[in-house]
Amino acid sequence: MIRLSKVSQVFGGRRGAVEALREVDLDVAGGEFVAVVGRSGCGKSTLLRLIAGLLVAGSGEVLVDGDPVVRPRRDVAIMFQRPALLPWRSVLGNVLLPVEVFGWRGEEHRRRARELLDMVGLEAFHRRLPHELSGGMQQRVALCRALIQRPRVLLMDEPFSALDALTREELSIELQQIHMEHAATVVLVTHSIEEAVLLADRVVVLTPRPGRVHTIVEVNVPRPRTLGRGAHAEELARCSAELHEVLGARRA
Repeated sequence: MIRLSKVSQVFGGRRGAVEALREVDLDVAGGEFVAVVGRSGCGKSTLLRLIAGLLVAGSGEVLVDGDPVVRPRRDVAIMFQRPALLPWRSVLGNVLLPVEVFGWRGEEHRRRARELLDMVGLEAFHRRLPHELSGGMQQRVALCRALIQRPRVLLMDEPFSALDALTREELSIELQQIHMEHAATVVLVTHSIEEAVLLADRVVVLTPRPGRVHTIVEVNVPRPRTLGRGAHAEELARCSAELHEVLGARRA
């Protein structure tokens, strides 16, 4: 579904070139949930923007469904750290924004938007404005906006990092359920090892800049998952410990 082959990216600047990624090779299967972790500045967000078509690779090849990625695609949605909702539009209006941008017509999109909002517990907030919502509720709206276009690929750039621990756990559980129901291919960038292990089928560890694939840890635990409890808590803890050890070794 997603293939990165020998992908490198260098950014120019007044103080000289910055090599963000170096010869990254990575395959993500259709329907797979992959998390990408690593230290700040290792190129995680750059990797995501290359898959989204917001950047064009300096060298190497980025493919989605066998096609080179040279621009944004309608079947690829991206969700950022901040919800970036339009303050003058209602919750429902924000979710429907991609529909308008793509020029789609039909009542089925409004119906789907309402269904998505109901699914994430916002059935009573369709007509509210963003400033009337909590941070967690705003991120739920942003998630619905990403899902309205029925993406085959969902890219998430630290979407829960600004939220409190309880809200992050709630949204992580909801995201697992959405992934199981919609079967989209998901690539999540996160600083949280526990979040990566909770959500992903595989966790990719990037080296410090320039980012390269250092280690891939498989999380062979059925969903839905919860950290610290349940039948598979020991295996989740083992995966977390392995990742902490890898990142600690990279720091040393």
